[in-house]
Amino acid sequence: MKIINPEKCVVFFDFDNTIATCDVFDSMLPRFSRDDLWVKLEKDWQRGKIGSHVCLEGQINGISITKQALDKYLSGIKLDPYFKKIVTSLSASKVKVIVLSDNFDYILKRVLGFHSIGNLKVYSNKLKFAKDKLIPCFPFRSKKCQVCAHCKTKNLLANVSPDSIIIYVGDGRSDICPSQYADLVFAKDDLLKYFQDKKLTCFAYESLKDVYNYFKRSFE
Repeated sequence: MKIINPEKCVVFFDFDNTIATCDVFDSMLPRFSRDDLWVKLEKDWQRGKIGSHVCLEGQINGISITKQALDKYLSGIKLDPYFKKIVTSLSASKVKVIVLSDNFDYILKRVLGFHSIGNLKVYSNKLKFAKDKLIPCFPFRSKKCQVCAHCKTKNLLANVSPDSIIIYVGDGRSDICPSQYADLVFAKDDLLKYFQDKKLTCFAYESLKDVYNYFKRSFE
């Protein structure tokens, strides 16, 4: 698809396993949880018994870590090396880039900051600190839906207009709903499986190198 007017494009990225090479929050659980309750919560979420709000709230309440220790850990998180290239390229073409995540704002912004990526619009759950405890807040939760802690669809729709070209890049369950509104979807893992099962059109990708190469061809 050749993009005629890049300025009408809005590209939405998931964070965990999309921008980051791992699920950052999940990677914290075995290291910093006080007990194994997080394992049961994760299994209940995977089986669809609970939504991510209940899962995340329970898991984060079981974590014991100071802000300083969290910063040290987050400084070692790796990003897909092509994300920064994508941001630079899209910015040059005046394409809006927005991050939508079911993770927490402090975690996202610190990780992006450690990689010298700033000035991105980021929507996620919120996080506060009280000594060695993390206090979650879910300002973008939908009262009508119990699946996700952060209603990505709500923030996607709030950042587009009727003539926008919506592009979505994601991998997980929380990306299924917002991706339905996109004109072009890049998918892997659970999101790809959903599109394949529903026989919906998307582009499968293995890493953001695939997405970068597509954009390079489309915006030039």
